[in-house]
Amino acid sequence: MVAGTVSALLLGLSLAGGSLATGNITEDSYFYGESPPVYPSPQGTGAGEWAGAYAKAKAFVAQLTDDEKVNLTAGTWSQNGCSGTITAISRLGFPGLCVNDAENGLRGTDYVNGWASGVHTAATWNRSLAHGRGVHMGREFYTKGVNVILGPVVGPLGRMVRDGRNWEGFAADPYLTGQMVYETVDGLQSSGVATSLKHMIGYEQETNRSPETNSEGQEVQSVSSNIDDETMHMLYLWPFADAVRAGTASVMCSYNRINNSYASQNSKVLNGLLKTELGFQGYVMTDWGAQHTGIASANAGLDMAMPQSSFWGKNLTTAIANGSMEASRLDDMAIRIMATWYLVGQDEGFPTPGIGMAEDLYAPHQRVIATKPDEKSTLLAAAIEGQVLVKNVNNALPLKSPHMLSIFGYDARTPETMDIPSESTAADNPLIINRTLTVGGGSGTNSPAYIDSPLSAIQRQAYEDGTSVLWDTVSKSPEIDPTSDACLVFINAYAGEGYDRRGLYDDYSDELVANVADQCANTIVVVHNAGIRLVDPWIDHENVTAVIIAHLPGQDSGRALVDVLYGRANPSGKLPYTIAHNETDYGNLLNPALPEGIFWLFPQANFTEGQLIDYRAFDAYNITPRFEFGYGLSYTTFDYSSLTIKQSSSSNSSTSSYPPAATTEPGGNPHLWDELLTVSAVVSNTGDVGGAEVAQLYLGIPNAPVRQLRGFEKFYLAAGESVEIDFHVTRRDLSIWDVYAQDWLLQEGPFVVSVGRSSRDLPLQGTFTF
Repeated sequence: MVAGTVSALLLGLSLAGGSLATGNITEDSYFYGESPPVYPSPQGTGAGEWAGAYAKAKAFVAQLTDDEKVNLTAGTWSQNGCSGTITAISRLGFPGLCVNDAENGLRGTDYVNGWASGVHTAATWNRSLAHGRGVHMGREFYTKGVNVILGPVVGPLGRMVRDGRNWEGFAADPYLTGQMVYETVDGLQSSGVATSLKHMIGYEQETNRSPETNSEGQEVQSVSSNIDDETMHMLYLWPFADAVRAGTASVMCSYNRINNSYASQNSKVLNGLLKTELGFQGYVMTDWGAQHTGIASANAGLDMAMPQSSFWGKNLTTAIANGSMEASRLDDMAIRIMATWYLVGQDEGFPTPGIGMAEDLYAPHQRVIATKPDEKSTLLAAAIEGQVLVKNVNNALPLKSPHMLSIFGYDARTPETMDIPSESTAADNPLIINRTLTVGGGSGTNSPAYIDSPLSAIQRQAYEDGTSVLWDTVSKSPEIDPTSDACLVFINAYAGEGYDRRGLYDDYSDELVANVADQCANTIVVVHNAGIRLVDPWIDHENVTAVIIAHLPGQDSGRALVDVLYGRANPSGKLPYTIAHNETDYGNLLNPALPEGIFWLFPQANFTEGQLIDYRAFDAYNITPRFEFGYGLSYTTFDYSSLTIKQSSSSNSSTSSYPPAATTEPGGNPHLWDELLTVSAVVSNTGDVGGAEVAQLYLGIPNAPVRQLRGFEKFYLAAGESVEIDFHVTRRDLSIWDVYAQDWLLQEGPFVVSVGRSSRDLPLQGTFTF
């Protein structure tokens, strides 16, 4: 069966009727299973802040030979330790490009920091912290001579719960992800490093992400993410628009197919959605080895192949000569690449590309120290704020100068070496990693300057307090001193690139927690998790008094945790996803799609749920979560009052159905960001200690899921203090994608406005209609 036949079959299946708002596919999904052609590839215009960079890039490219233009479009293997390299054009003073992993800190080198991961950053719900993390992390890449950071990640978004790379991205919500990625891109590029936003698009599973030969010698194609047009815009494309608006220099294609066309040659996605609708001015690169065609991919909007290309080279100039590719397409590819170099200022004073990298870390190489003292506060703050307190009975936390602590669990200990393996096991269990988990595995891994483990940090605190510490990080059924004031149990949930998680819990860790809780009346559990980790087997145990979902905090893991445990930092993290009671609560979104039936060689992932992922699905199907999206406790309490809803008088556009026509800028029609509404509320700290709260705004938009996050603000309040907060709501926030008009349609109402502590704790509610 050919791919075109598969597309036709899927398109026929997609016309079954129903409503996208309830998760079914209808005739209005004009491309579901089939990707319409969009040609030609639009030329970059230098819109917005790109104007100066484009002027310089055009002047530079005008001096190039055809071979030099071609050499800009594909990487070459190098010995400098960079993940990919674009060769220099010495005669014009262009030193080439070094591109490198990863979005959570530089990988495969020394003298850099291991930063909090994407999911951990989202759990902070702190825009300024996300920006500061980007600034400092970007300076390290800059100092090491890395021109392009391969990140940040907004795909996967988190549709499939067991996805092995969910931890690299931010949140299972497009709005929160979009806010975090905007700040991250802006912060990174302000440090002179170009970002390569990834992965575009629908990359929601590792299983069958790349073509492979099965046991019968047949080639199985990459999985096809079959996404209707409304869902594409309302969920998956949403954070890409935010990142393009922030000025991301590059966008990386995903490995998978999208509506049965490979991402690297999907003209609808690259030419249509990205370069036309979003007005993207930078260049599109492949993920490593994800190019499958030559001229077809170039005409479809691909600009750079990594780490090299067997399809391009001389074939590009041959294609121009025989008319199968326009010369202007090659010029546009080169201009887009060079414009990014000028955009972030790398034409002046940038270090030699790859100067701080090395093919073999332990071979002789130049010492380039990228760490800076002023990074420490941001490193620690990010590590602290991404931890989420989800249970705290009778004020078990913070600890108050305990006489004895007993520490248990494999996750408490420091790694035996600084090598970060792709997978490690405890008790032959592939779901966990046999040391404290600070980052997930694969290309998102970073290189820490050190790892401060929980046990090490607790022992330092014990020295200050005169506390006795007993520990056993090996046994599943440890012996426990009955005089312990508290028992801390450390477990983790591992995930990494290349395979999807086998489950959301493991029996070994659950039994460990239960065995300790059976003997210790004050059992505190800390989970370091690269993705959702279920807790139902033990969280209701009468002796489990406190639980912290500690995510992936980076190298300051132990220090950050101790600050929370002892109350020097009041926990303020909120979950960026939903934790269910049982795996089955996630329904069809638990497991990856597998090849089956007539599509055995062309595996299909049909996104028939539409927009109903994570909390949207729990709300739609009335499923009670264990801990809902946006949930997180504090050592103090906050009350909400005085909801007001006011249409913005200073709006730059009317409340007409569609946004006013305008020249497309990076991110799309600029009127989508016109402020149409201000929602205000008063929040008061009614507890005894100061702390930070994340106030959340959810809107019930007509013809859309029952509630969607459309605003949040994080702020600190001293005990007894109150503040009025404002949520500024844009046209895009209040619209749905009209598949017929191919534009954002502002709904008339009524809108339901809810403000509160989480997606299910919303004490303030009101309505309005335009």
